[in-house]
Amino acid sequence: MFNEDHWSPTPGELESHWLPFTDNKTFKAEPRLIARASGMELWNHRGERVLDAASGLFTSAAGHCRPEIARAVSEQLMQLDYMPSFLRGHPGAFELANKLVAILPDPIDHVFFCNSGSESVDTAMKMALAFHRARGQAQRNIFVSRERAYHGVNLGGTALAGILRNRVDYPCALPQTVLMRDTLREEDRFTVGQPPAGADLADDLLRAVRTYGADRIAACFVEPIAGSTGVLVPPEEYLPRLREICDDYGILLVFDEVITGFGRTGAPFGAHAFGVVPDVMTMAKALTNGAIPMGAVACRSEIYDAVLGAYGDYVVEFAHGYTYSAHPVACAAAIATLDIYANDGLFERAAAMSERFLEAMLSLRNFPGIVDVRGYGMLAGIELAVKGN
Repeated sequence: MFNEDHWSPTPGELESHWLPFTDNKTFKAEPRLIARASGMELWNHRGERVLDAASGLFTSAAGHCRPEIARAVSEQLMQLDYMPSFLRGHPGAFELANKLVAILPDPIDHVFFCNSGSESVDTAMKMALAFHRARGQAQRNIFVSRERAYHGVNLGGTALAGILRNRVDYPCALPQTVLMRDTLREEDRFTVGQPPAGADLADDLLRAVRTYGADRIAACFVEPIAGSTGVLVPPEEYLPRLREICDDYGILLVFDEVITGFGRTGAPFGAHAFGVVPDVMTMAKALTNGAIPMGAVACRSEIYDAVLGAYGDYVVEFAHGYTYSAHPVACAAAIATLDIYANDGLFERAAAMSERFLEAMLSLRNFPGIVDVRGYGMLAGIELAVKGN
């Protein structure tokens, strides 16, 4: 373990690691290294203090290096370090599932564990396909997503992506997807909270129905707030309209809550904040406060019951899972994290702080180079002018 604040790496010491989503040549010429963290603060390899204004990658909602999580992880490692979830289980997985169901919007009441947001999205896609097949509608194999969407980087999530750079190098072996327009409108610049107009953009889903046939569409995937693309807050009545269209045509509505989950919106999940309950929810990141990799997919009992009911006894109903699904140590970290959220009242604190936070963000509007500020809850995006424009 690296214990020093000051480290001057040679170029050779950095060469072996291929960093993700990074301009590796530039990074290795001028490395940006973080040596330790506490609360909201980081210290780089030169001993300089940095404010973590992004909560890691929207992961560390309760602050870095919480001793409660460290203790839970340490104790779990000494009791049961690993147990595969194939054909067996361990108590922590069921405890965690029950804790999650208690804060999920009713009637979402079944949880499948994986290891990341990307795996959560691919799992949700498979879950949707399995559900329709179980109901005799295997022809439903088209997915609808949005421009500027980010749903992870596995093959399924890449297919759903609406960010060109994330798709362009990987054209093969992706399921068929249709993209709706995103919800960013020029007239909504410097609007914090939900824009009052723009709900009609949800009718792009109707266009997909009319073009491909309602009986071909498996699911519509949306982030309640599109996060990685720059914090796009949905217009008023936009998400309810998507829910209505999905109900009318038998399409599953999936909320990707990897970023918006666990208090970021001032509520447990974006589904609570916007008053719309999807059929399936994906989550990760703040599930363990970023301490241990973990993801999860939650669904309504109708989906779980349909998939299990399609087969007899002694048959694996959902042929999907990962070596580290419901890993005991990840479960321990998540249980400790959920206890922190409850004991510290962090969801309620986020709701109470939101107005002040968004006002502070909006106060930046007159600084040079800032062309938009938008946000909701404790999530804000500041758009900067492109140099030369």
